[in-house]
Amino acid sequence: MDIKTDQITDLLKKQLEKYNNDIDVAEVGEIIEVGDGVARASGLENVMSSELVELPNDVFGMALNLEQDNVGLVLFGDTTKVKEGDIAKRTGKVVEVPVGKELLGRVVNPLGQPLDGKGPINSSKSLPVERKALGVMARSPVNEPLQTGIKAIDSMVPIGRGQRELIIGDRQTGKTAVAIDAIINQKNSQNSDSPVFCVYVAIGQKASTVASLVSELEQQGAMEYTVVVAANASDPAPMQYIAPYAGCAMGEFFRDNGQHALIVYDDLSKQAVAYRQMSLVLRRPPGREAFPGDVFYLHSRLLERASKLSEDLGSGSLTALPIIETQEGDVSAYIPTNVISITDGQIYLETNLFNSGIRPAIDVGLSVSRVGGNAQIKAMKKVAGTL
Repeated sequence: MDIKTDQITDLLKKQLEKYNNDIDVAEVGEIIEVGDGVARASGLENVMSSELVELPNDVFGMALNLEQDNVGLVLFGDTTKVKEGDIAKRTGKVVEVPVGKELLGRVVNPLGQPLDGKGPINSSKSLPVERKALGVMARSPVNEPLQTGIKAIDSMVPIGRGQRELIIGDRQTGKTAVAIDAIINQKNSQNSDSPVFCVYVAIGQKASTVASLVSELEQQGAMEYTVVVAANASDPAPMQYIAPYAGCAMGEFFRDNGQHALIVYDDLSKQAVAYRQMSLVLRRPPGREAFPGDVFYLHSRLLERASKLSEDLGSGSLTALPIIETQEGDVSAYIPTNVISITDGQIYLETNLFNSGIRPAIDVGLSVSRVGGNAQIKAMKKVAGTL
């Protein structure tokens, strides 16, 4: 057999050319327990709090509990695809969502993935879901009105750009209707120098309810300047927990670019319930009404992100209208009192007024705006004073 050295060297050269010396280094762990939208992983020793962890089958988790020998992950996506023994891989990133004007007119889930079947979202920018609220010096006093189009609110409990005004009441008292009216009324600002863009966050609602709401906004021509973030009742608790923060990041994009945005959280009671569910499964110690000890911080860090920026930062604003559902008109329950103490006033909707045909059913005695006349134009101040 005649062996030619040239052929052997050519063959070796080809083999060496194909050789890939790139090394993929990743910190991985193993899933040791999974269930109820929560998983525990061992081996992720350097994982950060709120870091995104990659699991098989396009499922992601967020590190929420950092314990001595394991990490508690809350799962986003189809949790049935995750099983014991799966590999959990660190990404080194926190949870981010796409932001920008490309989202206007779209319905997305809390991770920014489209739900409306209109194709992918071509946004080049993204922001972390959890962001630190601005300090005192970065803010300026609220002095510009945000017209809701409802005379009772604009005259008696005026809302300013950058304010947080709570809408509170029992179920079926028209809370969502007030918020949607405020979004539709921003159509009047679209042709002005300072248009208001809107974000509507639906938490734990039926998919049919969200669909009818989107069609109403489309009929009124309001979807052109609105983003709808939906975490439906059928979605896992972690999706409902993260939805308000994701919507807030989308609204902050407009605020930070010197523009104005209005965000509606419908409703934060369901977010608190989802957070309680996650916390109990993660074995966190329960407190009053079985909510974890940091449920106040859950809402305060969200609502403090709504603000009016100082002139140096562009004078943008993010106005928040959180909604809270009460049980039998009990305003002194745990979650309602927490959110009332965080916000700059509340619009209280009364069941008896609603049933007697007064719409919107605003109880003027219990409703208040802590910004007050500063958020009214002179003409409105003059008229409202005599009401």
